[in-house]
Amino acid sequence: MNVYVDSSVLLRIALSERGALREWRRITRPLASELVRLECRRTIDRARIREQLSDSVVAELREAVLDLLDSLDIVPLDNVILERAAEPFPTLLGSLDAIHLATAVLARAQIDELHFATHDDELAIAARAHGFKVFGAAVPPRRKLRTR
Repeated sequence: MNVYVDSSVLLRIALSERGALREWRRITRPLASELVRLECRRTIDRARIREQLSDSVVAELREAVLDLLDSLDIVPLDNVILERAAEPFPTLLGSLDAIHLATAVLARAQIDELHFATHDDELAIAARAHGFKVFGAAVPPRRKLRTR
């Protein structure tokens, strides 16, 4: 299964947190933006300071994240992705989430049946609005529209 994954998915797996993506083992080709390297490492650094983590714990967390990152197909950030991220999306998105979604949208043109994995509800809604099957986030029930 080809799946674009964002940082929230990687961090829950690397940190062995509750609610980690159940479908993780079924993913045969995980794909992510180069942005995940920055987001994951910054998250560990913030935790180091806020939670006063020991050096050995920080080293263990970094190793887990780096191992996961090595298992991904990383898409480099380029001007095409940044330009697409700057364009409007059908739902509300922050800048980093827009980069994730733009990366997935552009990658889908080259990768058959690309799905999307995130634990972020807003990003999940935006990915669904672009036709992705989404894993990880709570899926609200579909609203029925009146046709008359």
